[in-house]
Amino acid sequence: MDFDDRRVDVGGVQDRRGGGLRGGGLRGGGLRGGGLRRGGRGVPVAVGGGGLGVVGLLLVLAVNLLGGGGGAGGGGFDLSQVQPGVLGSGPLAGGESTAELEERCNGEGALERYADCFVIKVSNEVDEVWTEELPAATGVDYRPPSLVFFSGGTSTGCGGASSEVGPFYCPPDEAIFLDLDFLDQLQAQFGAEGRYATAYIVAHEAGHHLQTLLGTERQVRAAQQAGPDRRNALSVALELQADCYAGVWGRQADDRGNLSVTGAEVDQALRAAAAVGDDRIQQRTQGRVDPESWTHGSAEQRRSWYERGFTTGDPAACDTFAR
Repeated sequence: MDFDDRRVDVGGVQDRRGGGLRGGGLRGGGLRGGGLRRGGRGVPVAVGGGGLGVVGLLLVLAVNLLGGGGGAGGGGFDLSQVQPGVLGSGPLAGGESTAELEERCNGEGALERYADCFVIKVSNEVDEVWTEELPAATGVDYRPPSLVFFSGGTSTGCGGASSEVGPFYCPPDEAIFLDLDFLDQLQAQFGAEGRYATAYIVAHEAGHHLQTLLGTERQVRAAQQAGPDRRNALSVALELQADCYAGVWGRQADDRGNLSVTGAEVDQALRAAAAVGDDRIQQRTQGRVDPESWTHGSAEQRRSWYERGFTTGDPAACDTFAR
């Protein structure tokens, strides 16, 4: 995939790697290890058991993947294109000022060498597309989410989070949280490879941000509280809609010239979406499939809704609640 320019804007980035809460702490409880725990203004996510008990306020792409939880997702980064050590806890993982991060990410070859710079650039392009497309399609103005890099654990408005949570979006903070080390594990365990697979991850989390801006998340949370028996089904609908929005962004970005993608790269996103279906996650981690515990959707559902978004390029085509 090729971008229309190489400029990387780090203005909306908080870098908490290296153990500090850099860039100002987000509201929330402390880290208690092993995923997300109660704290802050968000509704907590129950980690463990047969699945992910998503109440609707915290929308997580990957939860308890290593511990055997059923509700999970994620994507990988093409490690063959990244300088050794960049994704780990080496000298580039934290310890930089915003000015230093901006200088590094705007250096020659930075988008190919550094995973964080690539993720930031994708986030820039996501924001650029939705700044125009969201008000045009819905009449709702778009405001960019923050992008927070962390390592090990961090505090959020949804509670404390560890690296095991994977990439996630926290509505109270309007922020996407990402530990780059986790992308390595997602690639190794689920084969979600390629630069465009990583773009899918960012676009999916941005899809959850759209749900916050549009009021969808709030409405679904109320419906889940009113009807607990529909909690998982509504969570699946939210996740599939975020997949569809990710596909819409992919089509719009390509059509508008923000980036150009090949058919093979679109296949990377489709494979990544399928690889993190609840059925595949459960089969790998538990040796059995339990549809009643699904919170993100099956491999076929996730692939299909991403493809629908990419094919139509229309947010109105993403009504997963009417299916």
